[in-house]
Amino acid sequence: MPELPEVETIKRDLEKRLIGKKLLRIEIFQETFYKKYFKDDFLLKLKTLLSQKIKEIRRKGKYLLLLLENKVLVFHLGVTGALILGNPKGGNPLFNKKHLILTLEFDELSLFFIDIRKFGKVWILEKEKLEDHFFFLGKDALEISFKEFKDLLLSKNRLIKSFLLDQRIISGLGNIYTDEILFRSRINPLRKTKNLSEEEIKRIYQNMQEVLVKAIELRGSSVKNYINGKGERGAFQEEHLVYGKRGSPCPICGNPLQYKKIAQRGTTFCSRCQR
Repeated sequence: MPELPEVETIKRDLEKRLIGKKLLRIEIFQETFYKKYFKDDFLLKLKTLLSQKIKEIRRKGKYLLLLLENKVLVFHLGVTGALILGNPKGGNPLFNKKHLILTLEFDELSLFFIDIRKFGKVWILEKEKLEDHFFFLGKDALEISFKEFKDLLLSKNRLIKSFLLDQRIISGLGNIYTDEILFRSRINPLRKTKNLSEEEIKRIYQNMQEVLVKAIELRGSSVKNYINGKGERGAFQEEHLVYGKRGSPCPICGNPLQYKKIAQRGTTFCSRCQR
């Protein structure tokens, strides 16, 4: 699933080329996708976006927001979703048409929404209702201060892995980056938040910031299907120390990396280095 670094990379790719562009045409390829998730009037609402310009592009946690003149088009990429810029006539050779959900056409530029497994979602919101819609999201993992992070962490009595994954507490982190952050912090994912020391909390916070910034610099992790707004793979997967490497030697001590379901998510860690 695209996490904070992947969605932020796509956001930066899109805003370089889409800001100020007028939406000229919308083409829908998978009507069953919309009928499954949305009300009957969703296709009619899409047409109200025509002739509006893209004013701003934002990211909220793992959500991507296209702010038009009086509406907001919200994307959640699910497990395999992608937003790719391309030529409206030439299309894009990187994907099969059966995975193409929606195309937004601008002058000499198109935005293709593709989703192989079709777990992604799209919403249309009124601008004035934007903040109300995202009331459930916690502070962004890149924006939260150390004090806010510490206070939230010590106010809960949860497994640290579960805490970091909870979008209502901190938004943007998923399975890839929680595993990498906890390994670099030498914290076992089964540790309870209330039992963490000040020094351990500092390590988690600092590694969270450093890992996310580095992952954005390397344009995300292409573990399976992720590609950025240019249709290119990211490179942070080359920096992964534990994620997806169960059974491999720990890069620090050489002990085989363990794998366990924690908070309903497959978790890779070193039982020797992460105590």
